[in-house]
Amino acid sequence: MTLERLRIFVAVAERDHVTAAARALNLTQSAVSNALAALEAEHQVRLFDRVGRGVALNATGRAFLPEAKAVLARAAAAEAALADLSALRRGRLAVFASQTIASYWLPRRLVAFHVAHPGIEMDVQIGNTREVAQAVLNGDAEIGLVEGVVDAPALTQVQVGSDRLAVVVTPDHPWASAKRLSARDLIESSWVLREPGSGTRSSLEAALREAGVNPADLLVAMTLPANEAVLAAAEAGAGATALSESVAQASVAAGRLVRAPFSLPERPFRLLRHSDRYRSRAGDAFVQALA
Repeated sequence: MTLERLRIFVAVAERDHVTAAARALNLTQSAVSNALAALEAEHQVRLFDRVGRGVALNATGRAFLPEAKAVLARAAAAEAALADLSALRRGRLAVFASQTIASYWLPRRLVAFHVAHPGIEMDVQIGNTREVAQAVLNGDAEIGLVEGVVDAPALTQVQVGSDRLAVVVTPDHPWASAKRLSARDLIESSWVLREPGSGTRSSLEAALREAGVNPADLLVAMTLPANEAVLAAAEAGAGATALSESVAQASVAAGRLVRAPFSLPERPFRLLRHSDRYRSRAGDAFVQALA
């Protein structure tokens, strides 16, 4: 059974005439007759009674007609859905972003994309850089956004933004009044840091290695799984920390934390996509919007 045979069956059933149906479908009379014969032979039923030179639906044909129309309606709806998806009038896009990006960089860009494509449902999840990369590798997300280093040959990586980490301490910390800090000075204070696998942690550790300091030498008093928790612990005096300037900005402006005089390099925000998996039109449009 094919959709074409169903269309021919319905056309003949509605007109009770093979020639009229053939004319409406822009087919030859023989093509219509052959399609009906093939449909009946395939399922070993008779759908029409041949009356004189015409045809008329029999009881089997009358019972089958609403089913055939329903199938054709669903096929038309599916075709319309694909057209909508292709034209970005509807769809769904799964995005997985690391915490700093999801909380501070991404929201206004999501809003702009929604205004441009209101029919696209955005499914956004948040995790650390390692979790984001794994989600894209597994196919759980089409697009990942991270600020950490990702070593995954199966993923394409494109820079879409950047930020900078700031070392921050409480106002009564010895570093708050220091004129300058060397990399070696950093191992003399307690630290409160994000968990291993986060982009914030890996960016700090990479910068320390570049400066000749082994990250393992840091006195890590506390490891926490979220920027807000790290920020609160640092404000409470748990130790120095390194967070995105965007994350620390409000606390620094309010005087709860101050920036220590140690500069960390800018870090890129990377967009991840799987090299081999299907790339949707919605995903392509989102990437273009971030470019």
